[in-house]
Amino acid sequence: MWDYTDKVRDHFFNPRNAGPLADANAVGEVGSIQCGDALRLSLKVDPESERILDASFQTFGCGSAIASSSALTEIIKGKTLDEALQISNQNIADFLDGLPPEKMHCSVMGREALQAAIANYRGEVWTDDHEEGAMVCKCFAVDSVLIENVVRANGLTTVEQVTQYTKAGGGCSSCHEGIEEILAKVCAQGGTEKIAAPDCAAPAVTVKPVTFGIPAAAPAAHPAPVAAAEPPKLTNFQRMRRIEMVVESIRPTLKRDHGDVEVVEIDGSNIFVRLQGACVGCMMEHATLGGIEQKLSEELGERVRVLPVSMMAAVRASV
Repeated sequence: MWDYTDKVRDHFFNPRNAGPLADANAVGEVGSIQCGDALRLSLKVDPESERILDASFQTFGCGSAIASSSALTEIIKGKTLDEALQISNQNIADFLDGLPPEKMHCSVMGREALQAAIANYRGEVWTDDHEEGAMVCKCFAVDSVLIENVVRANGLTTVEQVTQYTKAGGGCSSCHEGIEEILAKVCAQGGTEKIAAPDCAAPAVTVKPVTFGIPAAAPAAHPAPVAAAEPPKLTNFQRMRRIEMVVESIRPTLKRDHGDVEVVEIDGSNIFVRLQGACVGCMMEHATLGGIEQKLSEELGERVRVLPVSMMAAVRASV
């Protein structure tokens, strides 16, 4: 479990300014509800002073997303639009006495929603600065401009940190090389706002593809040496129980992002599952199935395929 501060818990269980804002004259929307993170920020701005008189939010996401959105509305109320634009995602995290590293992307989402709302008020078209051909992480639709901006603003130096702040690289991992190139570019250009160029080290890939683990039994204090032996072959019943155990160990991870999975049918090496909730239609669906498949193959000691239940008829027809 991640270590949440008392302030994060307070803003999650008792969110401030949640819900629609009836007389809002500025609205910013970021994220995708299909992948578990989306935020709508509404502002009431005084036309004469451009001061934010009120703010509210509607969030679809985890506890950190709700807490970050709640904190943001508290921070910006009473500020002018120009003052609000100076607020960084780190300011949001600091207001909450810190966020788990794996949840820093929630504060980045809040910062983007604020930029979008202010642009909406000023009649401007806000974009996420995506440039054609600059998409780095296809799993989470994160482009090079966003990664570079977040790296500079937060002093990031590793792929793992980039994943924590943007989600980029947390899926199939094929974009790690592209993230490394951006980190090297920022370092070569003088580093970040927090880390000067001489302190930049060559970024190391420390993030692995998404995997799901189950607790291992504690090792004996003084294990006796044993000769290597082939593991005993599982009976059909043992194999089914092992599959159920592994899937049950994975479900809490998916539920944290409002998703779920259930085993529908076991047909030899083909295991058909039904994804539910936010996992349905998500861009990470392929990576999720791949992670489950990898863990099952490891635990069963055999190569298996994890397929969506929608493919059951087609697979059986081809046999």
